[in-house]
Amino acid sequence: MIGFILRRLGYGIMVVLGVVFVVFFLFHVLPGDPVGVLVGEHGSKEVRENITKDLGLDKSLPVQFAYYLNDLSPISVHTDSKAHQEKYKYFTLLPMGKRTLVVKYPYLRRSYRTNKKVSEILMENIGATLVLAVVSMFFATLIGIVFGIFAALNQNTFVDYSLVTISVLGISTPSFVMAITISVIFGYYLKDYTGLSHIGSLWETSVEGTTLKLKNLILPATTLALRPLAIIVQLTRSSMLDVMSQDYIRTARAKGLLFYRVVAKHALKNALNPVITAVSGWLASLMAGTFFIEYVFDWKGLGYTIIKAVEDRDLPIIMGTTIFIACIFVVINILVDILYSTIDPRIKLK
Repeated sequence: MIGFILRRLGYGIMVVLGVVFVVFFLFHVLPGDPVGVLVGEHGSKEVRENITKDLGLDKSLPVQFAYYLNDLSPISVHTDSKAHQEKYKYFTLLPMGKRTLVVKYPYLRRSYRTNKKVSEILMENIGATLVLAVVSMFFATLIGIVFGIFAALNQNTFVDYSLVTISVLGISTPSFVMAITISVIFGYYLKDYTGLSHIGSLWETSVEGTTLKLKNLILPATTLALRPLAIIVQLTRSSMLDVMSQDYIRTARAKGLLFYRVVAKHALKNALNPVITAVSGWLASLMAGTFFIEYVFDWKGLGYTIIKAVEDRDLPIIMGTTIFIACIFVVINILVDILYSTIDPRIKLK
């Protein structure tokens, strides 16, 4: 088990490094001026040059990338100074003259626009995105499995055809189209009946203070859940039909076991393996795929933050968010493999 986790973590680190490489160089190919974001249109040449030097933007791209990896690495080499000690909060491992080998938390740098630490920005916004993704996945999983079982047990009936048709529509409709449609219909035209707003965040600030607005979660969570719900319906239905045709199910029925016990105790457990894989994979995808949903509903989370960062060409936020999401995918994939082997003893971790 430990060897498997270490190997997968090694592969995961390579994946994250690949993501960092692609995003870093792709960002610098795009047009725009991050220094202009900081100084505005009327900044003097001297100020621009000082900021460019301070950010390291006067160096070649390979050198900038090497510096970024050095900041990102938990074990790195830095100039031994009080300024760097305050900046990186490191612990010295090995003095090397003017430089020192240190251990530290990964440093994601600061926002170009606000000069705020990217790690702080992530911590401020991850909660809203995590709540949105978990609630959406819980709703999609619960309803999707129930509908999938219902469709399988009523195969080739009107109920089955209806659920399959609806799930196909859910899979084929883009999330941003569904978001706009649901926002306009239920949050604008039917607002007097639903009591819901077409925009809103989990926390709202007013003169009275910051308050929790759970009702603002309903529309974005429902929208985000539709596609995984549709896929889970299809997977559960297909898997249940396959399991229900197995010999051991027919044997259990022949022994006189009640139908619902055969379904719940024998069929469902084995049918859920592919569903669990899809659910766990979709949870990571929802964390990364809330961008347009959050933007449409004005939901202040990671998706909303990274879209604003792209508009402002705020590279540290873009890089920090991308790395964070990539790490989520790596961790969840490892947990999925462990959970999969726990549910099905025939699967061995290698």
